[in-house]
Amino acid sequence: MNKLNVIYEDNHIIVVEKLVNVPSQADKTGDVDMITLVKEYLKDKYNKPGNVYLGLVHRLDRPVGGIMIFAKTSKAASRLSESIREKDFQKIYLAVVNGKFLKLNQEEVLEDYLYKDEALNKTKVVSKEKSGAKLAKLRYTVLEEKDNLSLVQVTLETGRHHQIRVQFANCGHSLYGDQKYGNGPKDTQIALWAYRLTFKHPVKDEEMTFVCPPKKIGIWSKFSIPN
Repeated sequence: MNKLNVIYEDNHIIVVEKLVNVPSQADKTGDVDMITLVKEYLKDKYNKPGNVYLGLVHRLDRPVGGIMIFAKTSKAASRLSESIREKDFQKIYLAVVNGKFLKLNQEEVLEDYLYKDEALNKTKVVSKEKSGAKLAKLRYTVLEEKDNLSLVQVTLETGRHHQIRVQFANCGHSLYGDQKYGNGPKDTQIALWAYRLTFKHPVKDEEMTFVCPPKKIGIWSKFSIPN
């Protein structure tokens, strides 16, 4: 059983680190998922014999590690979901991508129209006229470059399927290790990490920010990871 890293907890929310290759919720593989892990943690901590309520308000793709927030009450879940819909919920990622850019430490924007092929579970960039196409927008800053690789900080403006992976691959900078959208070597983990969350607490009237940097192992050890 994976040990749960709890970053913050109160009566309304719990903020945790999702490990790489752990699903956000149960899937057809039957592998242990984050909802199960967090529920078991809460049952053990508070000695609850029955089912524990836990609201999933956002997801991370299975290969992606990093910070996640769950709601401990239905009220908190509803308010957090509303914050996401109103775009009052900032998600910042770190990624290692292939290639170098022309500019360092300067914010740039990627804006594309994406279409998800449900049968292939794959997303591609299309023209905005295509039926089912959805606008995808993100902002990024190149923090560091080494060995024809770049560490980028990414702020999502929209939340499309595989958005970061698809948009960077489309502009010629596929994520390191990405076999689906790039030419990453087999058995190499994609270098994408949910690094920072900023949101308004669902009950208290205050903005909260939590940071969870990736451990300096593997490809991440090449770079100066911000804290």
